Amino acid sequence: MEIKPGLSALVTGGALGIGKALVLALASKGIFVTIIDFSDKGQDVALLAANEVSKFHSELGFPPAMFIKTDVTNANELSAAFKKHVETYGGLDLCINNAGIANPVPFNKDNTDGSKSWRLTVNVNLIAVIDCTRLAIQTMQQVKKPGVIINVGSASGLYPMYGDPIYSASKGGVVMFTRSLALYKRQGIRINVLCPEFVQTELASKVDPNFIDLIGGFLPMEMLVKGAFELITDETKAGACLWISKRRGLEYWPTPAEEAKYRVRPLTSRRKSSFISPLSTQIPQSFEKIVVHTLNHDFRGATSVICAPLRLPLKSDHVLLKVIYAGVNASDVNFSSGRYFSGDIKDIKSRLPFDAGFEGVGIIAAVGDSVKNLKPGTPAAIMTFGSYAEFTTVPSKHILPVARPDPEVVAMLTSGLTASIALEKAAQMESGKVVLVTAAAGGTGQFAVQLAKLAGNKVVATCGGKEKAKLLRSLGVDRVIDYKEENIKTVLKAEFPEGVDIVYESVGGEMFDLCLNALARYGRLVVIGMISQYQGEQGWKPRNYTGLCEKILNKSQTVAGFFLVQYAYLWQQHLDKLVDLYFLGKLKVAVDPKPFLGVNSVADAVDYLHSGKSVGKVVVCIDPSFSQQLSKL
Repeated sequence: MEIKPGLSALVTGGALGIGKALVLALASKGIFVTIIDFSDKGQDVALLAANEVSKFHSELGFPPAMFIKTDVTNANELSAAFKKHVETYGGLDLCINNAGIANPVPFNKDNTDGSKSWRLTVNVNLIAVIDCTRLAIQTMQQVKKPGVIINVGSASGLYPMYGDPIYSASKGGVVMFTRSLALYKRQGIRINVLCPEFVQTELASKVDPNFIDLIGGFLPMEMLVKGAFELITDETKAGACLWISKRRGLEYWPTPAEEAKYRVRPLTSRRKSSFISPLSTQIPQSFEKIVVHTLNHDFRGATSVICAPLRLPLKSDHVLLKVIYAGVNASDVNFSSGRYFSGDIKDIKSRLPFDAGFEGVGIIAAVGDSVKNLKPGTPAAIMTFGSYAEFTTVPSKHILPVARPDPEVVAMLTSGLTASIALEKAAQMESGKVVLVTAAAGGTGQFAVQLAKLAGNKVVATCGGKEKAKLLRSLGVDRVIDYKEENIKTVLKAEFPEGVDIVYESVGGEMFDLCLNALARYGRLVVIGMISQYQGEQGWKPRNYTGLCEKILNKSQTVAGFFLVQYAYLWQQHLDKLVDLYFLGKLKVAVDPKPFLGVNSVADAVDYLHSGKSVGKVVVCIDPSFSQQLSKL
């Protein structure tokens, strides 16, 4: 969601500390704010917020900010406050549930019923958050507008707080409650949780100062506000937990490595249940595929189409996939020259011939005896060598469940996943940055520009040609630089004199030099490829970058490489995210319209990609007859 004047927000616990800071930060953007608090100091905050909001609006028929004294543990008072907000502002765009208290008495020393101590802490910190979230969801559904809800948790909800176990338990409940609401994003409502360490507030004043020093000191309030704004603007974040610490900055919890230990595939990866195969998949005795028979950067010269026997039965843990569509990638020429294999040239040549193709989608034709979670007739994707084939056999663990075996899904594989994971991991993308994407109208560039926009950034994109520029504008790019019409260096120097914060670079050569020179202080340049260097008389010839270390040291910059194969543990998670965005209409997928039909057309498709004429993802339809029947569904 774009933070802009005219939105309305409701903030609980908005009279003091974190809540007050968030109220004033929203008001400074021209957002109408309702402050919910039990403290009368909320009236003073409302006056300050009203002054800020009034700078953006004139002659309003309603208050730019208001305070409603409310006990958040009183369901009737809460309901009335939400109703008053909607009556005043006509809807609810943002809800920040921030109200919280510490436990005044150690629970084991409380000889009362706890109603004024530990039970009250649970009621304010957890029960009231659940109630406010419920009311916010109902309100957003009633007015039929998308919205964002942020629940303020705590780092003590992620790890034990030995001095106040009741507070830690209540905040831990907020974390897991919020993370369990991720699927509301399908209704346009994103709910996330913010988990800061200690900020210098009245609540934190009771904490042992030695412990505060041990963890690096109090968090700056500006860092907390930045985290909240990131959760508001980044459309990909739903059910996300943002942990903020002075030691590590902004970090999503749990980390992918931790989550992979227990995560099960979400419903998005099981959408295949709605797909019905149009016919039973016939298993032939032989099939055609492309193999690399000699090492050469010229893909056409290095490969040939052969007829191979289809050997049955399958190994017990393997799956036979009938390939319908296969994706074409610039690095196909690197694969055919043997660059993706380790060892000396003699070792690599000993592997010949080897199967070509990085990615494909199709229908499972058969499964091995020990494969229980996959069935013939269901759609699936693969990202293993050998997709330039009518059939391919892979271990079941490499199967990626998908909704349909469509060309758009192919585009989400190598191209989409590279953009999604590289921007998150290598670029460490935040919101409010200037992001430059080179070769932006290609297979991966189209995803990079859209994901950067969804994260709340200003996007600059380079391309060559009017059709490519037209595509990029339709994807929401803020500034398209067509190098056939304008000089990229001149534009960047004139319009972005302070430099760009993030570069997603896939061209290499002179373009890399240009992008590095355009990088801002603290900027990050991510290299995901170097297509301009892949072909030539000598193939991929490495370049020298004299002075690179001195240049990035001078401005505290980062140049990071990204190779998708090394992030396989994130593939399914990010594919699910891309599919969700696509089904919600927030992500467009451009497939180049030029048709390539059958295995024999693969070399033509690779040549076409390297000609620079393609717009979007280049895809080969391996089995046109089967795809025609799929398109009728």
